[in-house]
This record gives sequence, structure tokens and C-alpha cells, in this order.
Amino acid sequence: MAIETERKFLVLSDCYKAEAESSSRIAQGYIGTVPGRTVRIRIRGDRGYITIKGNSTPDGLSRYEWEKEIPLGEAEELMALCQKGIIEKTRFLVPFGGHVFEVDEFYGDNEGLTLAEIELGSPDESFERPSWLGKEVTGDARYYNKMLGVKPFKDW
Repeated sequence: MAIETERKFLVLSDCYKAEAESSSRIAQGYIGTVPGRTVRIRIRGDRGYITIKGNSTPDGLSRYEWEKEIPLGEAEELMALCQKGIIEKTRFLVPFGGHVFEVDEFYGDNEGLTLAEIELGSPDESFERPSWLGKEVTGDARYYNKMLGVKPFKDW
């Protein structure tokens, strides 16, 4: 079983762009979201992925995640089955202090929202905070990608 542990933060400025080692455009949608599991389809650049996620722990730090790369054509077909609310964003990979922050700049109905995530080996692992990292929103369901498809940032 693959357990993912990550923390999520608001981003204060776009200074991270100068530090990014790469960026890619992402479109993702959800085939199904029911209590206890989510099935996501993602197109990142010219690659497709299917991901199944379980429930988060009460603090929002950890959950089961399984992901598999699939052919781009299949991912495009599956995107047509996704629920309303496709998420569009650019992801920047930003190395800092021995970790890599994934910074997502959202578009469409989530324009104006920028979030950073860091994957950790355990919930209590320490890490350095870059100056552009803002308030922690780990566990705040409004910032879950699946929720941004249902109730986008523009409607807050």
C-alpha cells in the first residue's frame, strides 16, 4: 500500500518561478468521488495518468494513493467521462532545502489561486520554508483539487 504524506500551503508571491527547475501544463478531472476514494484522470504534457486515492487522515496529512501512467489517447477518452469541473494548472517543480515543492498556478474558474505542496517521508518530518511560502492549508478541504472542481476559487 502506497501512503502519500504531504503538506499544502498558499503561495505569497511568484518568486518561486525563478527557482523552478521545470514546469508543465496539467489538466485533470474526476471520474468519481465518493467517501473513501477518488478516481482521477490527469494529462500532464503529453502523458496520461489514472490515480486512485483513499480517505485522508483526520489532519489531512496522509492517505493511500495509487497511480499508473496510461496512454495519452486513453487519458483523453477518460477525460470525457469526468465530472464537471476540469482543473487546469501549471505545475512548477521547485527544489528547496533538500525537498521539492510542487507549486500549482491555477487557471479558469480557479484563476488567482496558487498552492504549494511538499511530499514528506512522515508526518513529523521537518523541512525548510522558502520565503514565498504562506499559510498552511493542509486539511482544509476547500483546497483539495477535487473540491476546486466542485466549488471553484472564483465562487468563494
